[in-house]
Amino acid sequence: MTSINPALPAALRVMDGINSRDLSCLDEAVTDDFVDHGSPFPIPPGPAGYRQILTFVTTVLELRYEIEDVIESPDRVVIRATGIGIGVDAVHGPGAAGQTYRMETAHIFRTEGDRLAEHWGIRDEYGARIQLGTAVPPDPASFT
Repeated sequence: MTSINPALPAALRVMDGINSRDLSCLDEAVTDDFVDHGSPFPIPPGPAGYRQILTFVTTVLELRYEIEDVIESPDRVVIRATGIGIGVDAVHGPGAAGQTYRMETAHIFRTEGDRLAEHWGIRDEYGARIQLGTAVPPDPASFT
């Protein structure tokens, strides 16, 4: 398969870096002004900021990703992946600690040349909390 986006390898390296807990790829994979729009807390732009949020993702949430689909255009890379993590009470609610969960995600990267310039993350956090028992699923009977 021939790639139409020169930053596709950078996006895949980031996902591999998350899974291996080795974020050294960020200095080469993202632009100096990279912005992660999905961070739950303020981070500076560039590799240092992205390293902050991904360190949280890999060490606190212990997330890793199974890639399901990769879609690319000349200036975007989209990765649909299943995140597998460990529940944390302070993030997922009381009683979640130590439990494994699966969460559907999508990662949209805007690219510049062979680097990633922006990231938007879409996560089924509600579904994860239902699995962890810290949120109640809706009653289908209430929709009629």
